Amino acid sequence: MPITGRNPSETFPLPAVRHNGTTSLEDCLTHRRSVRDFTSESLDAEEVGQLVWAAQGTTTVEGYRTAPSAGALFPLELYVVDASGVSCYRPQRHDLVRTMPVDVRRRLREAALDQDALSAPCIFVIAAALQRTIRKYGDRAERYVTLEAGHAAQNLLLQAVALGLGAVPIGAFDDEQVQRAIELPPDERPLLLVAVGHTARG
Repeated sequence: MPITGRNPSETFPLPAVRHNGTTSLEDCLTHRRSVRDFTSESLDAEEVGQLVWAAQGTTTVEGYRTAPSAGALFPLELYVVDASGVSCYRPQRHDLVRTMPVDVRRRLREAALDQDALSAPCIFVIAAALQRTIRKYGDRAERYVTLEAGHAAQNLLLQAVALGLGAVPIGAFDDEQVQRAIELPPDERPLLLVAVGHTARG
C-alpha cells in the first residue's frame, strides 16, 4: 500500500486476528441495524484490529482480501479516525500508519451535514485510488470500485455486530471537505464513512 509522504516509523501493530468468533453469520445478519447513538467509550486495539481486518484484511499468503476486488487490484484505502488522530491500515502487515496526530472527527462531522452519528468514538473512512482499477478496466472501473467499497463496508458492519458494537454507514458528505479533513493524497477520493462505537442504551 503506497504511503508516500507519511512517516512509516509511526506504526501501530494490531493484535492478531481472531478467526473463531462466537456469533454466527446468521445472527450478525439478523441483528445488523444502523446505530447512530454511541457512548464516549473508545474502541480498543483488538476491536479496531478485527474491524479493519474484516473490511480489508488479507486471508491468503498471496494477499487476497476479505472483500472481493475486480482484477485483484485492491484500489481501496481504509482510514481509522479517532481521538488520537488519523491512521491508514496496511493489510499485508496488519498494522496502522499514523498520518495525522490530531483529532479531526469534528471536521468530518461538519463535512457530513453535521450528522449526530459522527460523534462516534471511531470513524472508518473508505477511500479509493481509482487509477489502480482504471488502468485495466477503463470506464467500468468506477462501478467496480464503488461495489468493492460496499463489500468492504458490509464486512465491517457485520464484524461490528459480532463484537457487540453499533455502526452506521454514511454516504452523505462533501467529498472535498472529507479529503481535506483527513489529508487524503490527491490520487484518492472518499467513498464512504462508517461510524462505529459502543451502543448508547436508554
